[in-house]
Formats: sequence, C-alpha cells, structure tokens
Amino acid sequence: MKRREFLAASSSVMLVEAQTPVVKPMLCLFSKHAAKLNYQELGKYSKQVGFGGVDLTVRPGGHVLPEKVTDDLPVALAVLESFGLKVPMITTGLTNPKAPETTATLRKAGELKIPFWKVGYFKYETGKDGVVDLDKKLAAVQNALSGFAVLSRIYGVCAGVHNHSGNYVGAPVWDTWQLIQLMDANNIGFYFDPAHATAEGGAWTWNASLEVALRRLKMVAVKDFYWEKSGGKWKMKWCPLGQGMVDWPTVLKRMALAKFAGPLTLHVEYETADELKSTAADFMVLKKMVDVAYA
Repeated sequence: MKRREFLAASSSVMLVEAQTPVVKPMLCLFSKHAAKLNYQELGKYSKQVGFGGVDLTVRPGGHVLPEKVTDDLPVALAVLESFGLKVPMITTGLTNPKAPETTATLRKAGELKIPFWKVGYFKYETGKDGVVDLDKKLAAVQNALSGFAVLSRIYGVCAGVHNHSGNYVGAPVWDTWQLIQLMDANNIGFYFDPAHATAEGGAWTWNASLEVALRRLKMVAVKDFYWEKSGGKWKMKWCPLGQGMVDWPTVLKRMALAKFAGPLTLHVEYETADELKSTAADFMVLKKMVDVAYA
C-alpha cells in the first residue's frame, strides 16, 4: 500500500471510530418514591419527567408484592412498556435463596427479560462481648449469595449487591468483592451507591470503592447527602442531587471512561413537601451531569 493510500485508509478508520455513538446509562425512577401511584400513573409520570425506565420495587409494601409477583409483575411491566418505558431492574428484599418467593421472583423476572435485581440486606451483629464475628457472618452471606448466583444463572438474571452504609455487609465494598469474586460475573455483581460509599469513605476512599465496584458494576443508585450534627450525633442528611458531598461529576466521568451503560436509578431520600416535584427537579440535574460526563 502506498503512503497516500495508507493515510487515506487510516483517516477513514479514525472517522468511523469518531462517529461511534456513546452509549449512555438508562435513567430510571426508583418507584419507592412514587409509591402512591398505580401502574398507569407511574408510567405516565415517569414518561412525562423523561425517565427511560423504572426500577420497580418487588418487596413488601412495594409496587409488586412478593406473594403476587407471578400475576402482578407481568401486568406492571406491560403497563410501563405501553408508555415506552423499560424495567431494567427490580428492587427486592430477598435474603434467602431457598425461600419460595425468591424462586418465584427470579423465575418471573427471567421470563419477562428483566436483566437485574437488587439483593436484600445482611447486617453485621455485635456479640455480647462487643466483638463482631466477621468470618462467621461473611461465610453465611457468601453461602446466600452463592445460592442467588446459581438461581440467577438458572433464570437468566443478574443479582446486584448494594453497599448501604452502617453495619451492613457490603458497606465497605471490599467485603462484597471478597465474597463474589469467584462467582460468575454474569450472575452477580455490584449495585453501587456513591453516596453510601462517600459516607463510609470520606474525602477519598470512595474512589477505591468505586474502582472495586467497576470490576463488576451492574447498576448504580443516585442520591446525595451531607453530614449534619443532630442531638449531639453526626448523621447523614439527605439533600437534593448536586447539593451534597457526593462528587457526582467525577463519579460519572469515571463511569463513562469505563463505558458503564447500565441503569442509573434516581432516589429522593430527603424530606420534601412534594416528592414527585423534587424527583423531576433531581432528574434534570442528573440528566445534565450525565450528558456532560458521557459527551
């Protein structure tokens, strides 16, 4: 090939690469924050705000009750899809892989092609001597997660472990990685929460938590907070997105660099007189940040 032909061919390849579209994460409404809306109202509201999908609660008190999942989840999905919405994940409270509701939920999610589901919570307990038996607790949780991974493989779904701050297994993120790293990445991974990671990781260590989660990141929870002293104790104070401690621009830019395109599910945990109005406002903030990070 002559030099001129080589340069022309190289330019064409570069042009094709430059025109490859960036795949952005799907922005989803966590349906917990629209609990009073029925399926039709939930679909209409989510579509009007601009969400691409809904993170549907399938747990006690949720939009779909575990004991009715076989009948109600298909109905909820059909209604939401009629508004052009996706349901890329469901949030459950499942902690026992042997429970009947676990099998029923994952089987139905698989049949409906819902790819991701959130695992319930496990907690570290302090004994009477004030000591936490980490090894015993982690062994028990690993056994449960292993069961979830097997069921996820059988039904064609993928579990996500959430890093809730406090005495929750998964709060430091590394403990979850220790438990799941030998399990199939197609069956189980991280449901990463930068806000709770910031609460646990302070000024910088949340970066390390993010890097660990990126090894197997499936979905992301979006919320914001700052520390507030109340009653003589420091507590997390939830606040509107972009007004707290979470460095969302940096988080999203790192996710974009890693080509993460899974669901971003918006939470509105702070006190507000109008939860739906606040959700719509936070959605606009999130959309702008994602557009910048994934430009």
